[in-house]
Amino acid sequence: MKYDEPKPGEWVRPVKRGYRMMCCDCGLVHTMDFRTTRWGRGRKVWFRVFRNNPATAAARRATQVKV
Repeated sequence: MKYDEPKPGEWVRPVKRGYRMMCCDCGLVHTMDFRTTRWGRGRKVWFRVFRNNPATAAARRATQVKV
């Protein structure tokens, strides 16, 4: 799988469910889910993160990351 490579500090717009993020230093991949809820007159963003071991192994093999 190809991952986006944003520049440091660059804003990205993830998909709501199943967004994958990989660390460029160690190759660790996390799957993230997002949701928004009403909060007063505005909205709050919530997210949860899970380590994705199969994607991490595949990414590290593909990029030759050694940890």
